[in-house]
Amino acid sequence: MPTGVHIRDARQHLFDAAERVLLREGANGLTSRAVTDEAGCAKGVLHRHFSDFDAFLVGLVLDRAARLEGESAALAGSVGTGTVTDNLSDALTALFGPVPVAIIPLITFRDELRARLRAATPGGGIAILAQATTAISAYLAAERDLGRIAADADIDSLTLSLVGGGHLLFADREPGPPDTEAVGRLVTAVVADAVRRRPAQGPSCGGGRRRPTALETEPPSP
Repeated sequence: MPTGVHIRDARQHLFDAAERVLLREGANGLTSRAVTDEAGCAKGVLHRHFSDFDAFLVGLVLDRAARLEGESAALAGSVGTGTVTDNLSDALTALFGPVPVAIIPLITFRDELRARLRAATPGGGIAILAQATTAISAYLAAERDLGRIAADADIDSLTLSLVGGGHLLFADREPGPPDTEAVGRLVTAVVADAVRRRPAQGPSCGGGRRRPTALETEPPSP
């Protein structure tokens, strides 16, 4: 790396190198030496910008986790459109892309990293999973408010099943990511009852049109 590079550029250069190593070698292969070798710079460059390797990893995780905000916003923007099943399937595919899935075991198996993430962000011990949980829970609650999910649906349980099941489905990276049908089957298995049950409908006010029910917005099963 040439001298005089702006600090922010150097940080991103190192983060990008770490991402490539992580995707290629997995969490066990991500060392400070591997990162600087991949980045093509001296090991001292990393320690010039970070107090130690765990501090570097905190920066990496938070930087990559921040990139999920777009996916979370897209899910929020889909409320009331399309079908609940399709929206959730698309969200799981985006939220559990190759980089987030590779980062989760890195956090899981490094106690110091997990502790520092908790200190950096409330509830941030498993940063990627926490973001997925927040986004999916908010989406389900919004769809319930619109009447597209049963009024008595347990949002916390649905969210836990979707996030946990989604992580397990995408974590098996050897044969490649699951196809659209596999993701759809998972989502359908989790939310089918809540989506298909007709929510309690009160009388419409002022002759206004009632909101469509889940039965009217979801296509029938083949």
